[in-house]
Amino acid sequence: MKFTLKKLAVGAALAVGALAAFAADPIKIGSILSVTGPAAFLGDPELKTLQMYVEDINKKGGVLGRQLELVHYDDGSDASKANGFAKRLIDDDKVDIIVGGTTTGSTMSMAPLVDKAGVPFISLAGAVVIVEPVKKWIFKMPHTDRMAAEKVFEDMKKRGLTNVALFSETSGFGQSGKKETEGVAAKYGITLVANESYGPKDTDMSPQLTKIRNTPGVQAVFIFGLGQGPAIATKSYKQLGMTLPLYHAHGVASEEFIKLAGPAAEGVRLPAAALLVASKLPATDPQKAVAEGYAKAFEARWKTDVSSFGGHAYDGLMLAVDAIKRAGGTDKAKVRDAIEATKGFIGTGGKVNMSATDHMGLDLSAFLMLEIKNNDWTIAK
Repeated sequence: MKFTLKKLAVGAALAVGALAAFAADPIKIGSILSVTGPAAFLGDPELKTLQMYVEDINKKGGVLGRQLELVHYDDGSDASKANGFAKRLIDDDKVDIIVGGTTTGSTMSMAPLVDKAGVPFISLAGAVVIVEPVKKWIFKMPHTDRMAAEKVFEDMKKRGLTNVALFSETSGFGQSGKKETEGVAAKYGITLVANESYGPKDTDMSPQLTKIRNTPGVQAVFIFGLGQGPAIATKSYKQLGMTLPLYHAHGVASEEFIKLAGPAAEGVRLPAAALLVASKLPATDPQKAVAEGYAKAFEARWKTDVSSFGGHAYDGLMLAVDAIKRAGGTDKAKVRDAIEATKGFIGTGGKVNMSATDHMGLDLSAFLMLEIKNNDWTIAK
């Protein structure tokens, strides 16, 4: 009898220990980002943000009593590599959720894998194709390329600019942006009188810009791309003596763009999240506290300027954590449903209201039109 009781006691102790060990299993956050390569100035602040806040959350006790574990791979801005890393995250690392996909190309190369495996995926890329049509397991944080085109055209219309030259990148983001820009132009009374493209690794864009300069009737130029390319295009634009109003999409919403483009960036306008002008927001703006808090924390930790791309990573991680809490654990289907049910989530990118038909949850009001003045971001007048 004593032996039996002892055995039961030992068994019970082992069971409790096993339960405790199970409860202590980390929540695995998978991430594939473009920390090197042409899109590095997007991916680098994204990774820094995830690292910083995973550490911070863990110091405060984790999520539901469990620590977070960030499992990260750098795709080098190569979409084909992102596919292989996604397979590794799902099959080998067995992550609970994925927050990442710096570029549209990388995100779309991962999409079939996460959809088949049933892993919640919050993308940090911009193109509308990521969420239209709606994909059950895929969500995104940044504003779409279509929204960027609409915000730019809205501003052009106010300034009486109707004949526009489009200069788009041949990347996934650039080509999706080209398609969406062409699709909404007529809605705003805009005519695309020139339509040129450049490669993300091009170092000389003067031939295309010369064609645009020589096109009769051009009133403004709209460059649609991300990474280093738009900065090179902007410098070439000024070197060619072009003085027409110059617009960019949100793929350059970073201090790094101003540094790369130098004086040529003066006067450039683009749509961006409130994060870049957080200190200039009115006290009544619900985003002010979130955006300023993130900006101060990031700059204090990394001793570098904040960017909207890091902000997208912050929003993606916080949304994931919020969904896991509401789901009561890491059951993938429950977490997916919780993300889709998100309402009134205030992030650096705006107020997020997801639904079964909207896996981004932002409207055009989440975008501000900014202008670069004296090497700084200002709210355009």
